[in-house]
Amino acid sequence: MIVRVPATSANLGPGFDTLGLSLSLYNRFEISPSIVQSIKIDGEGSNIPKLLKDNSFIKIFKEIYYELGGDVKDFTFHLKNEIPISRGLGSSSAVVVGAIISAYEILKVSYTRDLILSKAIKYEKHPDNITPAVNGGFNIAMIKNSKVFYIRHKIPNDIKAVVVIPNKAISTRYSRRALPKQYSLNDAVFNISRSSMLAGIFLSKRWNLLKIAGEDKIHQDKRMALLPALFAVRKEALKRGALMSVLSGSGSTFLNICYRDDAPNLAKSLSNKFREFRVLELEFDNIGFNIE
Repeated sequence: MIVRVPATSANLGPGFDTLGLSLSLYNRFEISPSIVQSIKIDGEGSNIPKLLKDNSFIKIFKEIYYELGGDVKDFTFHLKNEIPISRGLGSSSAVVVGAIISAYEILKVSYTRDLILSKAIKYEKHPDNITPAVNGGFNIAMIKNSKVFYIRHKIPNDIKAVVVIPNKAISTRYSRRALPKQYSLNDAVFNISRSSMLAGIFLSKRWNLLKIAGEDKIHQDKRMALLPALFAVRKEALKRGALMSVLSGSGSTFLNICYRDDAPNLAKSLSNKFREFRVLELEFDNIGFNIE
């Protein structure tokens, strides 16, 4: 059994902890019964010994597995990771979602995507990451009484993503310490207007408005100050045809959205300008998790 979960990009500038979408970059989790438990990691994280000894995927999988009444037994876990760790592309959400689905699938217990969301939010408190990982597409999400409510919309193929992945990680917990405890009314209204407009753009395909709708006064610049080169990434991307250039999640990855035909030139320009960073040209994922 192989469960595939996509990368996600959350916040999307002004939509702090609310807006998110999924990308065609995937973690695959392969599980099979075994006499002795073992784990193998390929790709991202394969060079981190700690993940072999203290793995979140296995912990969550076993918690859900036993909660569902699974017998005591061992498994072979093969994790094939494409999503960079601690780069703002939802690697932790992919682990959470993948582990929960794997437990249900291996026990052949029926489930819905809403049920997976209700389980996942207990482990990952950010619905803007969890929701697109489950549903795919563009998602508007919120939490009330520990329940996730969302609107999901398919992303058309006339736009693409070009992501810039720095060689430095930024943890969500660490970057949140850089944020102020209070905000002015003007800044709050500024972000409400932009995030509302951004949601409307994805529903109406008014892509020409993405640049101004991606503006933010809540978190981006403060987080980007932890890696000042990101200011140059944003400036170059907007100069070279990006419709929107925003910090992906808490960073350090930058998400650039552009028209499909502009993606190759944008990716080339960013690769030439920032040779020490990875630049990927990606489709948007409209499926969410999938059983392969």
